[in-house]
Amino acid sequence: MMLEVDALTTRYGALTALHDASLRVDAGEVVALVGPNGAGKTTLLASVVGLLQPSSGTIRFAGTTITGNDPAANLAAGLALVPERRRIFKDLTVAENLRLAGNTVAKSLRKPRMEQMAELFPVLREKWDVSAGYLSGGQAQQLAVARALMSEPKLLLLDEPCLGLSPTMVDVIFELIDTLRAQGRTILVVEQQAQRVLTIADRGYVLRTGEIVAEGAGPDLAGRPDLFEAYVGGSS
Repeated sequence: MMLEVDALTTRYGALTALHDASLRVDAGEVVALVGPNGAGKTTLLASVVGLLQPSSGTIRFAGTTITGNDPAANLAAGLALVPERRRIFKDLTVAENLRLAGNTVAKSLRKPRMEQMAELFPVLREKWDVSAGYLSGGQAQQLAVARALMSEPKLLLLDEPCLGLSPTMVDVIFELIDTLRAQGRTILVVEQQAQRVLTIADRGYVLRTGEIVAEGAGPDLAGRPDLFEAYVGGSS
């Protein structure tokens, strides 16, 4: 098992954003976490990578308990988060963004990783020396994913990768997830396009008001209109 979250509770002051949530991600899986806005999806990802400190519960990664670890330690262990709204360094070029991310690995690996990213993301290769602030939304999202991949993570966490993108670029992001899966990568993805992401996921979890209310094979969950009506708030 790559990731195991057991009975996790995370609070913002007096507000409980995540309550007794449990999930797992096995090696090589794409696992989807869906639910309405404010359900606690981003809170769960932030708790896993160490950006938020859980109030209770346990997080195990690759067989080691990491509950309460700081983000730098978790990144070094192999956890990489692509945050909501990308958060790239807009004043740096594409290449500089990737070089900065490469500081997490041995110096000898940085150039080969840069070359891998250029091959995986041709649009970034074309924009290599362009400031990231001039990228389109879809290009910026690809840069955010490439930046995370520079650390060669064991588990890639994607938080709303299609947020604000055109339908064409949404297709590109879903094709990218398929490509990463084919490479054997392990992915936990939060996405508002719930039915679509569940259709391609090995397994899925539905989160509502901080609690896991359903889980199962991704396509099975995607085929349940009752679930979407009751918990997700629509069928898309």
